[in-house]
Amino acid sequence: MNSISVRALLVRGMLAGLIAGAFALAVAYFLGESRVDAAIALEEAHSHDHGGGEELVTRTMQATGGLATGVLVFGVAAGGIAALVVCYALGRIGRFGPRATAALIAGAALLTVYVVPFLKYPANPPAVGNPDTIGKRTTLFFLMVALSVLLAVAAVIIGKRLAPRLGNWNATTAAGAGYVVVIGLAYAFLPSFDEVGKDFPASLLWEFRLSTLAVQTTLWTVFGLVFGYLTERALAPAARTAPSRVANSVH
Repeated sequence: MNSISVRALLVRGMLAGLIAGAFALAVAYFLGESRVDAAIALEEAHSHDHGGGEELVTRTMQATGGLATGVLVFGVAAGGIAALVVCYALGRIGRFGPRATAALIAGAALLTVYVVPFLKYPANPPAVGNPDTIGKRTTLFFLMVALSVLLAVAAVIIGKRLAPRLGNWNATTAAGAGYVVVIGLAYAFLPSFDEVGKDFPASLLWEFRLSTLAVQTTLWTVFGLVFGYLTERALAPAARTAPSRVANSVH
């Protein structure tokens, strides 16, 4: 791919990320914000400090403008990065077309960037978690993200190198098994946190975590579909003109 194609797909990736972010924003607002409000109400009910200072950012602004800014900016940024990965992966991970490659990258991003770290360090609503450990928990979460992504890249490289000797299926299975084993060791040896209070409703915690998972699933699913379509539209003309040029040269 030349620089013009990469630039065109990067723009389309950011556009697809914006569209995906809009869908994820709707899911976050309608599924997640009610759980956040319920958790805040529980926190305030159990708090003994009723004086409280003036809020720098109101809850309404957090649930609307703040949420929209965060989700949409993340969608655009993630879309741009994923587009560059798709540009590199096209033709290098098998005989997959643009749509299939975009879908594979989106699924891999959902799995490695969110699901795997989420299973070790799931999201917590307000009133859950010790404020003194938030820095450590955040650091470990991003460490888990980096580890998951690097191991996934290593698994792809190892799988491609093993393919000539083992065959595609066996090589993919072996590389995937290695990824699972190393991630399992990370789960076992990295510290865990059990800071959910006994008074916090388990159903509310479960619903909040499911809503965060739904947001990410929506984001990456919509991105994969939209970017796959846009990528195929962008690359199809080049694919169609190549045979016509060959035909003209023959005549």
